[in-house]
Amino acid sequence: MSDPYFFGYGSLVNTKSHAYPDPRPATLNGWRRAWVATPRFGVVLLTGVQAPGHSIKGLIAAVPGADWAALDARESGYSRVAASHAVDHDHPQRPDIAVYSVAPENRLERDSHMILLSYLDVVVQGFHEVFGEAGVQGFFDTTDGWETPILDDRADPVYPRHQQLTSDQTALVDGHLDRLSAQVKQRHEAPLPPEF
Repeated sequence: MSDPYFFGYGSLVNTKSHAYPDPRPATLNGWRRAWVATPRFGVVLLTGVQAPGHSIKGLIAAVPGADWAALDARESGYSRVAASHAVDHDHPQRPDIAVYSVAPENRLERDSHMILLSYLDVVVQGFHEVFGEAGVQGFFDTTDGWETPILDDRADPVYPRHQQLTSDQTALVDGHLDRLSAQVKQRHEAPLPPEF
Protein backbone atom coordinates (compact mmCIF):
# COMPACT_ATOMS: atom_id res chain seq x y z
CA MET A 1 0.00 0.00 0.00
CA SER A 2 1.33 3.44 -0.91
CA ASP A 3 2.18 6.12 1.62
CA PRO A 4 -0.54 8.64 2.47
CA TYR A 5 0.04 12.34 1.79
CA PHE A 6 -0.89 15.56 3.53
CA PHE A 7 -2.08 18.73 1.86
CA GLY A 8 -0.32 21.78 3.30
CA TYR A 9 -1.70 25.27 2.70
CA GLY A 10 0.38 27.37 5.13
CA SER A 11 3.80 26.78 6.71
CA LEU A 12 3.89 23.24 5.26
CA VAL A 13 4.18 24.78 1.77
CA ASN A 14 7.66 25.89 2.85
CA THR A 15 9.83 22.81 2.40
CA LYS A 16 12.57 24.44 4.50
CA SER A 17 10.25 23.90 7.48
CA HIS A 18 9.99 20.10 7.09
CA ALA A 19 11.59 17.10 5.40
CA TYR A 20 8.56 15.20 4.09
CA PRO A 21 9.35 13.63 0.70
CA ASP A 22 7.84 14.06 -2.75
CA PRO A 23 6.36 17.57 -2.35
CA ARG A 24 4.12 18.52 -5.27
CA PRO A 25 1.97 21.56 -6.01
CA ALA A 26 -1.72 20.83 -5.55
CA THR A 27 -5.10 22.53 -5.19
CA LEU A 28 -7.64 21.91 -2.44
CA ASN A 29 -11.16 22.53 -3.76
CA GLY A 30 -14.02 23.72 -1.59
CA TRP A 31 -11.79 25.41 1.01
CA ARG A 32 -10.36 28.79 1.98
CA ARG A 33 -7.79 29.78 4.57
CA ALA A 34 -8.56 31.83 7.68
CA TRP A 35 -6.65 33.17 10.66
CA VAL A 36 -8.18 31.79 13.86
CA ALA A 37 -7.33 32.04 17.55
CA THR A 38 -7.10 28.83 19.57
CA PRO A 39 -6.74 28.15 23.31
CA ARG A 40 -3.56 26.12 22.72
CA PHE A 41 -1.09 28.80 21.71
CA GLY A 42 -2.32 32.27 22.56
CA VAL A 43 -1.60 33.32 18.99
CA VAL A 44 -3.53 33.13 15.75
CA LEU A 45 -3.09 30.10 13.51
CA LEU A 46 -3.78 29.64 9.83
CA THR A 47 -6.46 27.04 9.20
CA GLY A 48 -8.37 25.60 6.30
CA VAL A 49 -12.10 26.33 6.34
CA GLN A 50 -14.59 24.54 4.13
CA ALA A 51 -15.98 27.02 1.60
CA PRO A 52 -17.93 25.63 -1.37
CA GLY A 53 -16.99 27.27 -4.65
CA HIS A 54 -13.51 28.29 -3.45
CA SER A 55 -10.09 26.66 -3.76
CA ILE A 56 -6.61 27.15 -2.34
CA LYS A 57 -3.18 26.23 -3.63
CA GLY A 58 -0.66 24.34 -1.55
CA LEU A 59 1.56 21.26 -1.55
CA ILE A 60 1.05 17.58 -1.02
CA ALA A 61 3.89 15.50 0.43
CA ALA A 62 4.25 11.91 1.55
CA VAL A 63 4.00 10.66 5.11
CA PRO A 64 6.32 7.61 4.94
CA GLY A 65 4.87 4.45 6.43
CA ALA A 66 1.74 6.37 7.44
CA ASP A 67 3.69 7.51 10.52
CA TRP A 68 1.56 10.54 11.35
CA ALA A 69 2.86 10.97 14.92
CA ALA A 70 5.48 13.67 14.24
CA LEU A 71 3.23 15.63 11.91
CA ASP A 72 0.28 15.36 14.30
CA ALA A 73 2.55 16.74 17.04
CA ARG A 74 3.68 19.63 14.83
CA GLU A 75 0.06 20.35 13.94
CA SER A 76 -1.28 19.99 17.49
CA GLY A 77 -4.33 22.17 17.86
CA TYR A 78 -5.55 20.94 14.48
CA SER A 79 -7.68 17.96 13.48
CA ARG A 80 -6.58 15.74 10.60
CA VAL A 81 -9.38 15.51 8.01
CA ALA A 82 -9.64 13.18 4.99
CA ALA A 83 -9.46 15.25 1.80
CA SER A 84 -8.48 12.92 -1.07
CA HIS A 85 -11.68 13.68 -2.95
CA ALA A 86 -11.04 17.45 -2.87
CA VAL A 87 -7.38 17.65 -3.96
CA ASP A 88 -6.18 18.09 -7.56
CA HIS A 89 -2.55 17.02 -8.08
CA ASP A 90 -0.21 15.39 -10.59
CA HIS A 91 0.71 12.29 -8.56
CA PRO A 92 0.49 9.26 -10.89
CA GLN A 93 -1.18 7.22 -8.16
CA ARG A 94 -4.16 8.35 -6.12
CA PRO A 95 -2.80 8.40 -2.56
CA ASP A 96 -4.95 9.04 0.47
CA ILE A 97 -4.60 12.72 1.39
CA ALA A 98 -5.40 14.46 4.67
CA VAL A 99 -5.57 18.15 5.54
CA TYR A 100 -5.21 19.75 8.97
CA SER A 101 -7.94 22.12 10.13
CA VAL A 102 -8.74 23.76 13.46
CA ALA A 103 -12.10 22.33 14.52
CA PRO A 104 -14.81 24.99 14.97
CA GLU A 105 -15.17 24.16 18.68
CA ASN A 106 -11.45 24.98 19.16
CA ARG A 107 -11.69 28.46 17.65
CA LEU A 108 -11.83 31.47 19.95
CA GLU A 109 -12.78 35.07 19.58
CA ARG A 110 -9.52 36.80 18.66
CA ASP A 111 -9.50 39.39 21.48
CA SER A 112 -5.80 40.17 22.06
CA HIS A 113 -4.52 37.27 19.94
CA MET A 114 -2.15 38.23 17.13
CA ILE A 115 -0.59 36.72 14.00
CA LEU A 116 3.16 36.20 14.36
CA LEU A 117 4.99 37.90 11.50
CA SER A 118 7.72 35.23 11.73
CA TYR A 119 5.03 32.59 11.01
CA LEU A 120 3.52 34.58 8.14
CA ASP A 121 7.02 35.07 6.67
CA VAL A 122 7.56 31.29 6.54
CA VAL A 123 4.23 30.80 4.77
CA VAL A 124 4.88 33.53 2.19
CA GLN A 125 8.42 32.31 1.52
CA GLY A 126 7.01 28.88 0.72
CA PHE A 127 4.40 30.26 -1.65
CA HIS A 128 6.98 32.48 -3.35
CA GLU A 129 9.39 29.61 -3.93
CA VAL A 130 6.70 27.23 -5.23
CA PHE A 131 4.23 29.53 -7.00
CA GLY A 132 6.09 32.83 -7.56
CA GLU A 133 4.73 36.32 -6.96
CA ALA A 134 1.31 35.42 -8.38
CA GLY A 135 1.11 32.59 -5.86
CA VAL A 136 1.90 34.97 -3.02
CA GLN A 137 -0.90 37.29 -4.12
CA GLY A 138 -3.19 34.29 -4.38
CA PHE A 139 -2.33 33.31 -0.82
CA PHE A 140 -3.24 36.74 0.54
CA ASP A 141 -6.41 36.91 -1.57
CA THR A 142 -7.70 33.46 -0.52
CA THR A 143 -7.12 34.00 3.20
CA ASP A 144 -9.62 35.61 5.57
CA GLY A 145 -8.93 37.43 8.82
CA TRP A 146 -6.45 40.13 7.82
CA GLU A 147 -8.14 42.49 10.29
CA THR A 148 -6.28 40.54 13.00
CA PRO A 149 -3.27 42.48 14.37
CA ILE A 150 0.17 41.18 13.43
CA LEU A 151 3.07 41.08 15.90
CA ASP A 152 6.37 42.08 14.29
CA ASP A 153 8.72 39.54 15.87
CA ARG A 154 11.21 39.40 12.97
CA ALA A 155 14.11 40.69 15.09
CA ASP A 156 13.56 37.96 17.70
CA PRO A 157 11.29 35.32 16.14
CA VAL A 158 8.82 33.46 18.32
CA TYR A 159 7.86 30.93 15.63
CA PRO A 160 10.19 27.92 16.10
CA ARG A 161 10.53 27.14 12.37
CA HIS A 162 11.25 30.72 11.32
CA GLN A 163 13.35 31.25 8.19
CA GLN A 164 15.57 33.99 6.81
CA LEU A 165 13.75 35.70 3.94
CA THR A 166 15.41 37.38 0.99
CA SER A 167 14.93 41.14 0.76
CA ASP A 168 12.50 40.58 -2.14
CA GLN A 169 10.42 38.15 -0.06
CA THR A 170 10.35 40.56 2.89
CA ALA A 171 9.21 43.32 0.55
CA LEU A 172 6.48 41.03 -0.82
CA VAL A 173 5.12 40.33 2.67
CA ASP A 174 5.24 43.98 3.68
CA GLY A 175 3.73 45.17 0.40
CA HIS A 176 0.73 42.86 0.68
CA LEU A 177 0.18 43.79 4.32
CA ASP A 178 0.18 47.46 3.27
CA ARG A 179 -2.27 46.66 0.45
CA LEU A 180 -4.61 45.01 2.91
CA SER A 181 -4.20 47.82 5.49
CA ALA A 182 -3.07 45.23 8.04
CA GLN A 183 -2.27 46.48 11.53
CA VAL A 184 1.34 45.58 12.38
CA LYS A 185 2.35 46.05 16.02
CA GLN A 186 5.89 46.31 17.32
CA ARG A 187 7.07 44.19 20.24
CA HIS A 188 6.92 47.10 22.70
CA GLU A 189 3.24 47.64 21.82
CA ALA A 190 2.03 44.14 22.69
CA PRO A 191 2.81 41.35 25.15
CA LEU A 192 4.81 38.41 23.91
CA PRO A 193 2.78 35.28 23.17
CA PRO A 194 3.99 31.93 24.49
CA GLU A 195 6.18 29.90 22.17
CA PHE A 196 4.56 27.42 19.82
